[in-house]
Amino acid sequence: MIAAHGKKSVNSVLRGINAYLHWSSGSERKCGAGCTHPRMQPLKEPRDVLPTFTEAQIQKLIAWKPQGHCQRRLHLLILLLMDTGCRVSEALNVRIEDIDLDNLLVTLNEKGRKQRIVPFSREMRKALFRYCQTTLEHLLFASRTGMGLNRHNISRDVRLLCHKLGFAPPARTVHAFRHTFALNYLRRGGSVFHLQKMLGHSTLEMTRRYASLQTEDLQAVHQKVSLLVPWLKKINPS
Repeated sequence: MIAAHGKKSVNSVLRGINAYLHWSSGSERKCGAGCTHPRMQPLKEPRDVLPTFTEAQIQKLIAWKPQGHCQRRLHLLILLLMDTGCRVSEALNVRIEDIDLDNLLVTLNEKGRKQRIVPFSREMRKALFRYCQTTLEHLLFASRTGMGLNRHNISRDVRLLCHKLGFAPPARTVHAFRHTFALNYLRRGGSVFHLQKMLGHSTLEMTRRYASLQTEDLQAVHQKVSLLVPWLKKINPS
C-alpha cells in the first residue's frame, strides 16, 4: 500500500516517462488520445477537499486597513490574488507596464514562459491606481531595493495577518486564494470553460480539480433539483 504523498511522487515520475515516450515516438502533436506510443498508467490519487477561505474571512481581509507601504503592498497582493485567481508566482512577476487600467486587463507570465491576459474588476482598478501613484518601481510588488519579493516571506506575512484578524489561516494559505477564487467563480455563475482560461490550465480536468464544489453548495441546490420535492408538495401541500 502506497501512501497518498508516495502516489503523487510516483505519478510525477510516470508523467516524465510518458513525456519521454511521446518525444521518442517522433510525434509533433500534443500528447493525447490519438497517440499510439506506450503509456504508463498513473496511480489513483485521493481527491482531498482543497482548502479555501470562508466568506467571513474574505470580508475581514478585504476590510483590513493597512498602515505603511509594506502593509499596503501586502493588501494589494491579497486583493489581486482574490480578484484574478492568479498564482502567487505570477502576481509577484507583474510589472507596472503589464497593467492596462483603461481596459481592466493584466498580463501574467505563466509557467513555461507563456503569457495570458486576464481581466480584473473595477474595484481592483481603483486599488491598483492608488498604489501605482505611490511607487516608481519596475515591479508592481517590489522590495525596498526594487527586487522581487520572496513567496515564502509573503506566505508567512499572510498567515500572520490571518491570526491578527482573528482566524486560523487555511492550509497552503497563499494558494488557497486560488482555490477560493475558482470555487466562488462557479458559485456566481461563471462557466468552467471561462475559469480554465482565467486560471491558465492546459486541460479542463485540472480546472475541475480546483473548482470542486463543497458540501454546502450541494445542499443549497438540492432542494431545487430533487425529484421528490414537486411530487410530495402536491400530495402534502402543508
